Amino acid sequence: MDTRNPSAPPCAESRNAGKNHPHAGGLTHDNARHTTRFTVIGNHLAQHPELSGLAIGLAVHIQSLPTGARVDIKTLTTRFPEGATRIAAALRELEAHGYLRRARERIPGGRIVTRTISCNQPGRRSEGEPVCSAPARPVAAPERREKRAPKPLPAVPHPAQPAPALLQAATDLLAGLRRHDPRLLLSACDTAHLAPGVAAWLERDVSPGAVRHALTSDLPPEGPRRPAALLAHRLAAHLPPPPPFGVPAPPLPAVPSPLQTCDGCDRAFRAPEPGLCRDCRSDLRTAA
Repeated sequence: MDTRNPSAPPCAESRNAGKNHPHAGGLTHDNARHTTRFTVIGNHLAQHPELSGLAIGLAVHIQSLPTGARVDIKTLTTRFPEGATRIAAALRELEAHGYLRRARERIPGGRIVTRTISCNQPGRRSEGEPVCSAPARPVAAPERREKRAPKPLPAVPHPAQPAPALLQAATDLLAGLRRHDPRLLLSACDTAHLAPGVAAWLERDVSPGAVRHALTSDLPPEGPRRPAALLAHRLAAHLPPPPPFGVPAPPLPAVPSPLQTCDGCDRAFRAPEPGLCRDCRSDLRTAA
């Protein structure tokens, strides 16, 4: 009676709590295999570290729709409780990460429509479609200005008779503008472009001081964004007419010397440099 029945099932083993459930209280899956009406979603989307939950949900919904379905903001707003603002922001997230693309196409009849392309795996290409990839990192405005090629400077007038001495005087005048306003520091290339315009003014009997005043007065309070472009515009737009033929230019009025305080009697007098007034100088000569 001690013969064992080899066909009898073995005794059931007691379940070890830590064998099949190593993390008590963690997630378990109760999965059933789909055979109809299902969509394959990659973990790169479902577990995307940067997309919001609304963006991930919209991406899953859009990928489950048939070709030709409408996925504009108005349609999605009627489908989901979130408002148009949040849905529009979520769609921009998906565009930024390459899960959506929008392309404008002209259909028969001439009307332009927007076609939305859903990419279930950015970086891969389906047959007949271009590669779905996330767009480049948005570039800040200062970076765009740095990368964009600068516009050429406006044209400037040229003297009727080119003269090396006149061009040299114009170059010296432009180089000295930074002493009057540090914001007018010009490069050598900009100075070479502007020098013929200044020479054209000097050729028309305009004094260097008047040219300097025309170029430096009434500048924007925040400073010119492109000093050379502003100066080129002024040289061309405000170019004075030639002087009358045969009539010499009138002499410029003398600029009075500044007031000085006499070192001997503290009396105010005009002189180019500090020192003694005329009376004190006379008394000094008499005493000598």
